[in-house]
Amino acid sequence: MKRIAVLTSGGDCSGMNATLRAVVRAGLASGLEVIGIQKGFQGLIDRLYESMNTRSVSNILQRGGTILQSARCKEMRTESGLRLASENLKGMGVEGLIVIGGDGSLKGGYAIHRQGIPVIGIPGSIDNDIPFTDVSLGVDTALNNIVRAVDNLKDTASSHDRAFVVEIMGRNCGYLTVAATIAAGAEHSLIPEEPYNLDHICDDLRRRFQEGRSNSIIMVAEGAGKAEDIANQIKDRIGFETRIIVLGHYQRGGSPSVSDRLLGARFGQAAVENLINENGGMMVGLKGADIILTDLETVTLSGIRLINPMLLKLANQLLV
Repeated sequence: MKRIAVLTSGGDCSGMNATLRAVVRAGLASGLEVIGIQKGFQGLIDRLYESMNTRSVSNILQRGGTILQSARCKEMRTESGLRLASENLKGMGVEGLIVIGGDGSLKGGYAIHRQGIPVIGIPGSIDNDIPFTDVSLGVDTALNNIVRAVDNLKDTASSHDRAFVVEIMGRNCGYLTVAATIAAGAEHSLIPEEPYNLDHICDDLRRRFQEGRSNSIIMVAEGAGKAEDIANQIKDRIGFETRIIVLGHYQRGGSPSVSDRLLGARFGQAAVENLINENGGMMVGLKGADIILTDLETVTLSGIRLINPMLLKLANQLLV
């Protein structure tokens, strides 16, 4: 193997640049040429690429997002688009591809692998919804962003006896919401995986204010409801002033945490090593302290990663 390529696809997350840096440096150290594909799979369609060297990835460890950029690509959902992307890779002389991204990106990588080009997937999704890895790139940084925001909210909420409803990313997976609820000491956690009773929540909020507690924070995963709707219902039921915060894309950005930098370095190096060792068609993941491999086919067919029930139990026991 002489030439490999790497791309970042789907939603960006902090830690992608650390991973790119590791891929490029590990590839060069192994005598490979590394091609960076710009704008994700769209770059494969449009032949947007560059040969990368150590200067290409200099001074990017501390940067959020991805220097290769990312984009959605409708053409990759068609047979003609998939064939064109694969033919363009072969035309570049690429013998292996590393795809960094979430569920849709890994599915795209697996589709290219089936076209005869070895692919290694790296899970990058702040939702932590990708199976067969304890954690994905960007999760730790996103959690730190959320907790920092909620800590600040608590200060102003206490000053005005208010309840804040905080909307957090997580369309199908409530991991961020549950983990942030525990870490920030929020009062309630609403996630798509579990039903919730707003009347019970309002009774609890009323009790808290009667006890003299000066603030309440309700965390809502976007897949469980909209912050504005929840806040209006709470206000109508208990009559207390409520405010909403939709953290949105703020959660994705910012300098990656040490954990995400280390994880990116480990994932990137492992991806290169496994391409060299002809282990294509796999996703690297973290299991405990170890890097593991799982078939991309298995990953893409397994659906959303389930939340650890012990995490849910812990969150529920602390909500008193």
